[in-house]
Amino acid sequence: MFGATLSRWTLSYFASSLAFLIAGVGLMVEGFGYPFHGIRAPETLILVHIIAIGWLALLMGGALLQFVPVLVARPLWGSGGGLPALLLLLAGLVGLLCGFAGMAGFGEPPAWLLPFSGLLLIAGFSILVLMLAMTIWQARPIALPARFVAVGLACLLAVAFLGGIFTLVFSGMSENDMLLNIAGLSAPIHAALGLGGWMTFTAMGVSYRLLTMFLLSPDDERRTTRLVWWAGAAALTVLGAGVAAFAFGQDRADVVLLAALLPGVASVVLYAFDMRAVYRQRKRKAIELNSAASIPAFAAMVLAILLALALPWTGPSDPMIGALVYLFVFGWLTGLSLAQLYKIVPFLTWLECYGPVMGRVPTPRVQDIVSEKPARRWFCIYYTGVALATLALGAGYPVAFQLASALNLIAILALTVHFFRARRLMDVPEAVRLPNGVAIPHLIYAGGPVPRRSK
Repeated sequence: MFGATLSRWTLSYFASSLAFLIAGVGLMVEGFGYPFHGIRAPETLILVHIIAIGWLALLMGGALLQFVPVLVARPLWGSGGGLPALLLLLAGLVGLLCGFAGMAGFGEPPAWLLPFSGLLLIAGFSILVLMLAMTIWQARPIALPARFVAVGLACLLAVAFLGGIFTLVFSGMSENDMLLNIAGLSAPIHAALGLGGWMTFTAMGVSYRLLTMFLLSPDDERRTTRLVWWAGAAALTVLGAGVAAFAFGQDRADVVLLAALLPGVASVVLYAFDMRAVYRQRKRKAIELNSAASIPAFAAMVLAILLALALPWTGPSDPMIGALVYLFVFGWLTGLSLAQLYKIVPFLTWLECYGPVMGRVPTPRVQDIVSEKPARRWFCIYYTGVALATLALGAGYPVAFQLASALNLIAILALTVHFFRARRLMDVPEAVRLPNGVAIPHLIYAGGPVPRRSK
């Protein structure tokens, strides 16, 4: 990693994603979206896409711009595309949200706004996929963690194009029977490919490399890791085949989801065993906060899968689905993301500020850039809020969900302050904070490439 070049715009993706996360949770506190509106209501669509695209997709895109080159030990292909992709995604998302707002009765946007916004999102994601896929392709033979990312990128394209079809149908600009069939049946597949394929499968691949690096664990390829990949890829292939079947008149989305659930569960269970081995075999005896705060996220992932397995017997009621999706998104994906951001932001800041002068002047350690003790408290509060919110959704107590969301919002705001302090070097001991040759970095982008150092 010390030989890596910093991605100039990764922190811009991070800053944008955190803004959307705060906005989304703030709307939950205000009583906007499910459970205060229907689970399929336009208000809920607004909230879902703020979190799914604004928070998770932008965060993952920015992280991959930095870490895919690390996974494959190759420079990022087409690195100049990072900013145009971000701008297209932001413009597309804002337009999409305005279109959903019109469906909810907030104004009357033109009919073309939804499909045009979908086109912007497809363009932005396509640029990202092209940059990352070419970087991976040029590193053949492709290492196993990068294969997870490659499958995740394929799922991202599928999700983006499915979303484009939805915008054409919802806006009334297409009455094609094939597109109508896809839009009428593919909403759960759209969600599963996004949350399970693009976000979770990609996060799995990146975590195999990042956690072993941060924990100083052996990064030898395990047989179980291959099984994780094959089982997950099989589940996602079933979902993709289901969409194709819908286009030609098949209408059993429940069968498709159930067929994908079995290999999907196997993949998650094996991945959990792999992560347990990574933690147990670590050479870093004292677990840093980012790794410790990731453990509840892994637990939430496993618990969400158990809830999904129970759905065929309990029945897919709106409260059950809402609790399941919330636990998966905020317990697993958001919990893991916030935990890793707590390491990634100071790590990238250290590389930018102190990497070029290391060995010539005294420099702080990466962990000196943050203050773990107060941050640990906020992670505890965050996961407590997630647990309470999940229970409130499942039990049908909207007011309790609001209160739990307020707890989450406070914790997220506090952690965002920690990210800001790390970027401004505010917790670094004064004696080593700004040695000769070091300046305060830009807040939301890297000022320039860090010269490569030999290992």
